[in-house]
Amino acid sequence: MRRLAIVFLTFLLSACAGVPIAHAPQSLFDDTLFRPTPVLSADAIHAPSAAMRDYARAVRQNKQGREARQALVDALYRRDALQLEYDAAITRTAAEAFAARHGNCLSLVIMTAALAEEMGIPVVFQSVPTAEAWARSGSLYFNVGHVNLLLGRPTRADMPLYDPDAFSLVDFMPPDEASLMRAERIDRPTVTAMFMNNRAAEAMAAGAIDAAYWWAKGAIMAAPALLHSYNTLAIVYQRHGQPALAEAALRHALGFDPDNTIMLSNLVQLLQEVGRPGDAGPLKARLAALQGQTYRPFHFFDEGRKAMTAGDYALARRLFERELRRDPNHHEFHFWLAAAAAQLGDRRTADAELRQAVASSTTGSERDLYSAKLARLRATATR
Repeated sequence: MRRLAIVFLTFLLSACAGVPIAHAPQSLFDDTLFRPTPVLSADAIHAPSAAMRDYARAVRQNKQGREARQALVDALYRRDALQLEYDAAITRTAAEAFAARHGNCLSLVIMTAALAEEMGIPVVFQSVPTAEAWARSGSLYFNVGHVNLLLGRPTRADMPLYDPDAFSLVDFMPPDEASLMRAERIDRPTVTAMFMNNRAAEAMAAGAIDAAYWWAKGAIMAAPALLHSYNTLAIVYQRHGQPALAEAALRHALGFDPDNTIMLSNLVQLLQEVGRPGDAGPLKARLAALQGQTYRPFHFFDEGRKAMTAGDYALARRLFERELRRDPNHHEFHFWLAAAAAQLGDRRTADAELRQAVASSTTGSERDLYSAKLARLRATATR
């Protein structure tokens, strides 16, 4: 089982917690364009199920002298207990993640918080700055951020969030210590908005644009300061053929975060697509100044795939290795590096990279695929 990672997926975003936005202008929304689609309430997202209440009661009654928070952490970590498994296929509610015993990272944060609160354990949500990591589904790119959870007693406002004497940190794939020290407290409405924004991105990936709109709107209404939800809304409008509304959403968010390269990039692309290169030009220049020589996500990976198709496996290997230096935990990069190494006759590297692909995979189907490839490679090596 992969180490449990408590992170959240966000669609083409950069996290911007704490921006003072009391509410979103109603002019950003046009409900008449989209077929009504129900979305979950905050209560439904966070509420524990009856089975969760029973589980929390059992953990509390069997503490065996341990503090309640430690008993819960032990129950989450022990392989003979809850046996949670990471699976990024969809974002589940607290109850859904508990019933399935797996979920993506945000789902598992929400589930853990619901169990803790049922046991009377204070909860602190955190957003943790990490190096950029990306995922994609078709033509949609997702920037992967990181959140975790602290369990413990209530704290003073001036107390550092990452304090092992006061809290138990629930983060099954923790970043480095420096990142943890820069963690920012986030509130429950922000977590709710992250959930809804994930659902919007997942709906878009599935081609359900109507549902994506309502989820994105719900995210903005839940936490207007979570700027990447406006970016998601803009992409929904763009895909629905509403460039003016898409531009309005992007410009509104950029008014609070003018150096946000992801939203700037999306606005430049939008203006170019509608035939306004004059308006796009200054923004493109600003974007270039902010990005410097940064390559787009998956640039070296895509070039490596082209090299594989052309039969230049040595070049492909170098390109995949370069992409892995930018994001060392992406399963596809490890898989394709393994493929290039195998073509070059380097079975040792192919074996090692396939094992890394299995370890870093984000869904059960990916793990099964890479495990099968690894078994096949090892079987051919023994012939």
